[in-house]
Amino acid sequence: MRMAGSIKNTRSDFRVGRALAAVLGGCAALLLGLVLRPGMERPAYAGTTPVKGPSLDNFIDYASPLEVLLSPDGARLYVLCQQSEEVRVLDAGSYGVIGKIAVGRVPRGMALSAGGERLLVTNSWDDTLSVIDTRALAVTATWKVGAEPSGVVEDLAGKYVFVANRISNDVAVLDAQTGVEEKRLLTGRAASYLTLSPDGKRIYATHIYPNPDPLRTGLENRTPPESEITVIDAQRAEVVDRIPLHSIAGVFHLAFSADGRLGVVAEYHPKNLVPLAHLEHGGAFAYTLTLFGADVGKPVEVPLDELERYSAQPFGVAIAPDKSRIYVTLAGSESVLVIDVPRLMRFLRTRPRPASGSFAQDLSASGDYVIARIPVGHNPRGLALSRNGQTLYVANRLDDTMSVIDTRTLRVATTIALAGPTTVSALRRGEQTFYSAHYSFQGQIGCSSCHIDSTFDGLQWDLEPDGFGIDIVDNKMLEDIKDVAPYKWNGGNPNLPTECGPRTEKYFWRSENYGDLQLTDLVLYIRSLPARPNRWRLPGHELTPAQERGKAIFERTVDQFGKPIPLENRCSYCHSGPQGTDRKLFDVGTRKLTDITGVFKTPQLTNIALTGPFLHDGSARTLEEIWTIYNPEDKHGRTNDLIKDQLNDLIEYLRTQ
Repeated sequence: MRMAGSIKNTRSDFRVGRALAAVLGGCAALLLGLVLRPGMERPAYAGTTPVKGPSLDNFIDYASPLEVLLSPDGARLYVLCQQSEEVRVLDAGSYGVIGKIAVGRVPRGMALSAGGERLLVTNSWDDTLSVIDTRALAVTATWKVGAEPSGVVEDLAGKYVFVANRISNDVAVLDAQTGVEEKRLLTGRAASYLTLSPDGKRIYATHIYPNPDPLRTGLENRTPPESEITVIDAQRAEVVDRIPLHSIAGVFHLAFSADGRLGVVAEYHPKNLVPLAHLEHGGAFAYTLTLFGADVGKPVEVPLDELERYSAQPFGVAIAPDKSRIYVTLAGSESVLVIDVPRLMRFLRTRPRPASGSFAQDLSASGDYVIARIPVGHNPRGLALSRNGQTLYVANRLDDTMSVIDTRTLRVATTIALAGPTTVSALRRGEQTFYSAHYSFQGQIGCSSCHIDSTFDGLQWDLEPDGFGIDIVDNKMLEDIKDVAPYKWNGGNPNLPTECGPRTEKYFWRSENYGDLQLTDLVLYIRSLPARPNRWRLPGHELTPAQERGKAIFERTVDQFGKPIPLENRCSYCHSGPQGTDRKLFDVGTRKLTDITGVFKTPQLTNIALTGPFLHDGSARTLEEIWTIYNPEDKHGRTNDLIKDQLNDLIEYLRTQ
């Protein structure tokens, strides 16, 4: 059990690794003219010699507030600080610090019990749930939960705790008193956020990656992404409905009006089936809300974007107690959007609804109901309304502040500075750049639009450089990529400064170029991203019998019939080195009609089990399909001699990478 204690004694390896990278970043920035030249063979920071720099505390003590809750009596603010791995408790009147409670690694979600006596916090890299006594301000229990817990709620009766597990794609149902898991409920892919209905009867779960398409058999059948809101009966702990979200990939916070008649969810509507060359015509993303409930009838999607200005990366959402307004944090646009609900309802009543149920393509629509855009801090995420609806609290993750908005004037009344370092490190500046959409044409997209939470989005994109409808590529995960140059599936970019600089500016942003220091900081941040814990490894990194058998197949030199396997056709030849890639290009027989070439760079294997679909174009829905469907000539390793059990063993081993 992990108890509340000194913050400095509970820092994760994740934070320390990023801090060390930040110290090196100071040296890298000074040597900018030497290390940042597009086209160089080495990544910008390769070989940089560590030098004496500022104290690590100047870099790793950022709070990074992610979520905020008000106590039921409105007297306290609970602020979930992801990087300092703690909950800070503030007086809601004076904003003074009442206490700090250390939790687990990379906390992501929190919820109060109905009476506010305890606070539940999910620790996404520990796979634990911290149970906090809000009177003693101390952790009283730490429960093991599923893989990468994110959202959490407790039912009003105090019978169950529900935890959304991002990696296992489910919601775990725990006994609220003992933490014993009773069952798992299947949700959409990468279950992340949970909301309890006002009457306590239903729990609504959202997810950040699109569901796999069971009908897709290849690129010729590319279809829009599909997501869902999974509806759970809180008393029976059973899934009772799935509300489809068509053409949506990336679903975040959900909120209800006090009367329960209006539900609203924040989401991304990617346009990945058309070439990204149409960015100037809105051809990257629409950022939208889906409304559902008795007030609207069938679910309907409405855009937040407007002509020549986008509402990038909506995340948090709240509805005023009198149902007069909806507030939405725009993480990429660094602002809070305010929607007039009566005007929105009038829009829905007077406009013919498209057959699709979506107004996402109408960039004039938001002018009918969006009444304000309030600038706040860097990367605003969670938000909370006071009981009277007159004060809105917004957590600005990347500048360690809370914006306090007066909802009567729609202005920031004050900004709460969370105690931390006074100097903004190169690493933090790079992260701010990564999560901002300000560099792109009309503020449409930022790095984090496609790399959600600095990972990936589960989508395939038609990028312009190779031609329209040609070389459809699967979006790769960013974790632990600092030493796997060259980049892109075709290996066309020799280093990260080229990948993130000229290429991104020309083909993605089509607008403002990075300054030298911005690019330096951005590359530093991307290079600092570690691999999350691997959930398929045993605690001591020993292998299970199935994984041992899979390892033998991965490393084998002869097939089942005793025939030698050529060196270049062995799994361990291409997928060698610490990240499972030799960084070379090969033809493994996966070329499609839409591909210019069949030669692709060996992808790294780090946490490969998380990143489906697979292959360069995402045509393989599962690891198994790589060999059962897309390796008929044994060019992608010799596997056609394997029986199903052996292939299963190979996959079990690959999951440990």
